[in-house]
Amino acid sequence: MTIYSTLIRPLAFQLDPEAAHHLAIAAGSHLGWAANAMRSTTHIDDERLATNVDGLHFPSPIGLAAGFDKSGSAIPALAGLGFGSVEIGSISIDPSAGNPKPRLWRLPDDEAIVVYYGLPNDGVDAIAERLDRMRLPVPLGINLVVTNRGPGAAPLNADQIIGEYAAAAKAMAPHADYLMLNLSCPNTVDGRDFFADAGHLDACLTALGETRPRLPVFLKVSPLGGIEAIERVLAAADGRDFVAGFMFNLPPVKPEGLRTPEQIWRAMPGAVSGPPAAALADFCIRETFKRMDRKRHVLIGAGGVSTAEDAYAKIRAGASLVQLLTALIYHGPGVVRTITAGLSQLLARDGVRNVADVIGVDA
Repeated sequence: MTIYSTLIRPLAFQLDPEAAHHLAIAAGSHLGWAANAMRSTTHIDDERLATNVDGLHFPSPIGLAAGFDKSGSAIPALAGLGFGSVEIGSISIDPSAGNPKPRLWRLPDDEAIVVYYGLPNDGVDAIAERLDRMRLPVPLGINLVVTNRGPGAAPLNADQIIGEYAAAAKAMAPHADYLMLNLSCPNTVDGRDFFADAGHLDACLTALGETRPRLPVFLKVSPLGGIEAIERVLAAADGRDFVAGFMFNLPPVKPEGLRTPEQIWRAMPGAVSGPPAAALADFCIRETFKRMDRKRHVLIGAGGVSTAEDAYAKIRAGASLVQLLTALIYHGPGVVRTITAGLSQLLARDGVRNVADVIGVDA
């Protein structure tokens, strides 16, 4: 039992989930001055955990997933929690208010959340100014997406969607260590199925290549579609040297096997984040690892990472890096150090000299 589980979480869970989220971000935005001191107590210094991906050094493979800090308001404090990387966003070329409320719910029986935010963020101009001259002890990823202009807006055509990705990438690249293209947001009409069309994906990567990105670019794609969809993504990335790897998004459908009764979540739109998302994510990681060019591409794994064992399983399935988000809600900020320390112990137990040595061994 921790102070978080016995005191803070019960109080936070009395609040509306989105209100609690905003309160956490506001607290983090005011704690940037203490980030270095925080990290001195949370960081696990173990060379077994350090890994290099496409020229970037990650002191540990445990990173923060996009979706928690949508507009880059609390980055130093989040890095201070002991993460090996921090990813912000999703960020669009124009500001967005996201979907109408309510748009976030908890499923405590599953230690999960249902997310229907719809990509609210401050837009690239405001966020670029916020990030100007920011220096972090870990790599910063910036997750990019097309602008969600709300339910009453006219749908964008293909050229407009692709143009927004390219423009956002060009604007945010100077402030990032890597870019993540969110090509399958489950909670917007434009973002859900557009890139299931191989021609759209190819056109987007062509437009991005014309911006001459000088940093690693990852593609966050839908976990639906099975082997055929995985092979379509790999084919599109072939020959694009700037594509460093892949990650899988949440599906826009509720997973099977939820402990929470259906009458509670049936009317909730959105995607389920947390342990119920693990099985599909792990399948996609394993099958992509088997098929991708491992000399050119890596995988970032997410979905249900709450323990060191969860992270280790994703690495052994093929992920070079692992991200978490929902675990912060149910286990508190101390979960980052707990998972990182536990992963270090698992590597020591198995006689592993470096985490890179076990990537994909169970695939």
